[in-house]
Amino acid sequence: MKKGLIFDMDGTLWDSAQNVAKAWDEIVKKNGYADHGITTEDVKSVMGLTMDRIADRLFDYLEKEKRMQLLNECCAAENDYLRAHGGILYPQLVETLEKLRVQGYHLYIVSNCQKGYIEAFLEHYGFGYLFDDIECYGNNLKEKGDNIALVASRNHLDKAYYVGDIQGDYDASSKAGTAFIHAAYGFGSVKEDVPRIERLADLTELMMRLDQSGNCPAYGLVRQYSEA
Repeated sequence: MKKGLIFDMDGTLWDSAQNVAKAWDEIVKKNGYADHGITTEDVKSVMGLTMDRIADRLFDYLEKEKRMQLLNECCAAENDYLRAHGGILYPQLVETLEKLRVQGYHLYIVSNCQKGYIEAFLEHYGFGYLFDDIECYGNNLKEKGDNIALVASRNHLDKAYYVGDIQGDYDASSKAGTAFIHAAYGFGSVKEDVPRIERLADLTELMMRLDQSGNCPAYGLVRQYSEA
């Protein structure tokens, strides 16, 4: 049986909000919008949204086309900045992921981010060896639920969990048909009664308990998705 853990990025693996805000604020001001500077709280307020929705939320003072132009410039600068400087990793990240691999879990990342964001994370820290596959909104313009299902399907997972920190992550996981684990240390809450962890390091013990109990709902929906 092939089992996998699919991770959200922001609020689950790391907190990049401060460095993202630095990169975006510089671009916004460079383009002449000094009165609309970007703060860390601005970035946190839109994390988890798709890129088009972020543009609508943060750049609503611009016409639609100009919003996306500015967003694309911000995202390019962000990728470069994060590749050079990284973000704030949650404690015991590497140790936890390595233990999960020893426990037999294949690891993946699915995010609503732009193309290149996950790669910047992997390249800065040298984490490529930990993850078997990644997918994001910026690659294919698919919603998170579709991409969770896509990753589970193309990697032929028999058992899959999505680990995320906000209600939207739970909703996406439900759409994909995967089980869900709430990273309660992250940016948001989840109203449903689901397994939860208060620290990333707690995930190894939780997965041992879930393996022993066999408590992973079937996720037949993922079999309906393909890369086509």
